[in-house]
Amino acid sequence: MDLVDFLINVHPALPMEERLRLESAINKLEGVVSACFSPGHQHMLTITYNPAAISSNTVLEHVCQRGIAADKIGL
Repeated sequence: MDLVDFLINVHPALPMEERLRLESAINKLEGVVSACFSPGHQHMLTITYNPAAISSNTVLEHVCQRGIAADKIGL
């Protein structure tokens, strides 16, 4: 299985409780191995996923469907 990483940039003012809910929701998506905000850059969500099971665009759509303005950044 090949794994890929990418970053999602969210607004820095996103409350911590919403960040935690977002991490939890993304971690539950099939094909996502890990989703966690960077301790040093709390507006950057690092996603590790299996591209054979889910796409980065699909993950980003899940973030945006929660009403969170976000941008995808490749690594």
